[in-house]
Amino acid sequence: MKEQNENIAVLAAKREKTIVKTSIVGILTNVLLVGFKAFVGLMSNSIAIILDAINNLSDALSSVVTIIGAKLGAKQPDKKHPLGYGRIEYLSSMIVAALVLYAGITSLVESIKKIIHPEAAEYNTATLVIISVAIVVKLILGLYVKKQGKKVNSGALVASGSDAMFDAILSASVLASAIVYLIWGVSLEAYVGVIIAGFIIKAGVEMMIETLNDIIGKREDTETTKELKQVICEEETVLGAYDVTLFNYGPNKNYGSVHVELPDTLTVDEVDRITRRIQTNVFHKTGVILTGIGVYSFNTTDDEAAKMRNTVQETVLSHEWALQMHGFYADTEQKTIRFDVVLSFDVDRKEALEILYKDVSALYSDYEILIVPDVDVAD
Repeated sequence: MKEQNENIAVLAAKREKTIVKTSIVGILTNVLLVGFKAFVGLMSNSIAIILDAINNLSDALSSVVTIIGAKLGAKQPDKKHPLGYGRIEYLSSMIVAALVLYAGITSLVESIKKIIHPEAAEYNTATLVIISVAIVVKLILGLYVKKQGKKVNSGALVASGSDAMFDAILSASVLASAIVYLIWGVSLEAYVGVIIAGFIIKAGVEMMIETLNDIIGKREDTETTKELKQVICEEETVLGAYDVTLFNYGPNKNYGSVHVELPDTLTVDEVDRITRRIQTNVFHKTGVILTGIGVYSFNTTDDEAAKMRNTVQETVLSHEWALQMHGFYADTEQKTIRFDVVLSFDVDRKEALEILYKDVSALYSDYEILIVPDVDVAD
C-alpha cells in the first residue's frame, strides 16, 4: 500500500504541473485576444466582436479557476479527508461551466438588443485580418487544451478546450457576417450572435450536467470494468471476477472492491497471497486501488453440486431481468445453496427475489436457500 501511495503522489504531482502549465498558456493567450478584440470592436462599433472579447475574458477567468481547483485538489490526505481533496476539481469544473453559461446568456441578451436597436458596424481589411488570426489562435488553443485535459483526465481543462473551440466558431461567424456586410451591405452580426449564443449556452449546460454526474456518481464505462476484470482473471486460480464497484474521489483517484471466485480447495494463506497479487497488478495496470476483495467459493470436488449449479443457473437466467448469476455454492451434506444474482433496474427487486426463491425451492425443496441480490452497477 505504501508503494501504491507513493506512485499516486508522483502521478498527482505530474498531473497538477500539466494542468497549471496548460492553464497559464490559456490565460496569456486569452488576455492577448481580449485586448485585440476589444480594441477592434470599439473601433468598428461591432457588438459581435466586443462580445467575443468578453467571452475570451471569461475563458481567462476559467483558466484561473482551473489552476485553483488543481492546486486545492492536489492537497495531501489528512485526518479530516483521508482520501484526499480530488473532488474539489469537480467544483472547479462546475464553475467553468457556469462561466460558459453566463457568457452565452450575456451574448444572447446583447445580440437581441442589437436586433431591436440596430447600429451600423464599420469593418475594414485590418478588422478582417485580426478576426481571422483570432480564429486560428483559438482553434489551436482549444485543441491543445482539450488534448492536455484528456491526457490528465481533467474535466475543467476539457471544458475550457471545448469552450475555446466554440469561440473559434463564434469568431468565424463574426468574420462571415463582416464579409457579407462589406459585399452586400446586409448586417447579420446580431442574428449570428443569437445563434452562436445558443450553442454556447448548450455547451455550458452539457458541461454542467457532466460535472454533476461526476459529483453524484455515475456508472463506470464498460471498457473500464472489462479491463479490470481481465487483469484480475489473469491470476491462474481465479475462476471469475464479479461485483466490481468503483468509488471516485477525483480524476485518476479511483478506489474499488470486487468479488473473485476461487476453488474451494485453497487455504487461507493461499487466498491471502492471491488477493495481494491481484491488488498490486490491478493498481499497476489500471491505477485502481482495490480496498476490498471478497471471495466466492467454487465447488471443485462435488459433481452433484456442479450439476445443481448448471440447473439453477439455467432457471435463474430464464428471466430476462436476471442479468447474471455468480458465487454459487452448494453444500450437499448440509443441504444449503447460496448464490448472488444481478438484477436489472427494470424489475421490482422484492418481487424478483420472491420469484427466484419460489423457482429454486421447487427444484430443491429440501435445501436451505440464500439468494443475494446485486445491483447492476457495471457491465
